[in-house]
Amino acid sequence: MTTSNTDNDGQGMIVNPKPTADNQDWDGDDADRADRLRFEEEQAMIREQSEARAAKAAAEAAKKATA
Repeated sequence: MTTSNTDNDGQGMIVNPKPTADNQDWDGDDADRADRLRFEEEQAMIREQSEARAAKAAAEAAKKATA
């Protein structure tokens, strides 16, 4: 299969736009911002669960040590 300049037009490729000098505050569209917010909330929930498990394990270890 040969490729010519007309075949290489970027169709089917993922293109991530980059901010230009005019628009340095580019933050994606509403869906990008929603994805970022959901990801941050999930990370916070995972961190809270991890800390709760660690605290529970430490409490159980301390209880066994004093028993």
